Amino acid sequence: PPKGGARRCSSPAAEPDAASPGYSFLNLEEAAFVEALVDHMVPADDLTPRGTDIGINIFIDRALAGGWGKGERLYMQGPWKLGLPSQGYQLPLTPAQLYRAGIEATNAHCRKSYGKPFDRLDDKQREDVLVALSSGKLSFDNGLPARVFWTTLYQTVMEGMFSDPIYGGNRTKAGWRLIGFPGAIQGHR
Repeated sequence: PPKGGARRCSSPAAEPDAASPGYSFLNLEEAAFVEALVDHMVPADDLTPRGTDIGINIFIDRALAGGWGKGERLYMQGPWKLGLPSQGYQLPLTPAQLYRAGIEATNAHCRKSYGKPFDRLDDKQREDVLVALSSGKLSFDNGLPARVFWTTLYQTVMEGMFSDPIYGGNRTKAGWRLIGFPGAIQGHR
């Protein structure tokens, strides 16, 4: 034992697996949606593992649980008018609230159209839903702008794919290898 008589407990229950950390923000239904989304958008192939293996879902969860998700650097006072795309994000929701409401609305659409939530759809059905989101053909019953939700989803998936691995995504630098980026050079001499 180390000095002082304290022993480190090495049981599997005491130390979570670093490769599969728990979620800080996402609930079970949201986590299932995000995992299905990132695995569909970043499927395993000869060059990269699937999105959950790279940790994109963990990156998204950490971003939503952190300052970005809470809208710490966003102006949140209103008035809330529909803005132009060049004006950036123009909703009274924080990114975390947008994600939560968008996942709920997408799952409601999937249940109405297919009888099951997004994570239980087959690949063709998922593709149809994502194309409808990205093209603006899907509108949500709750009034949430589906295109803004899609833009946020797409942005966070890409950020998770190519971010510094310290943020939970781009595990084993798979995204960087895909584009030929050698990584941040550490020259602290």
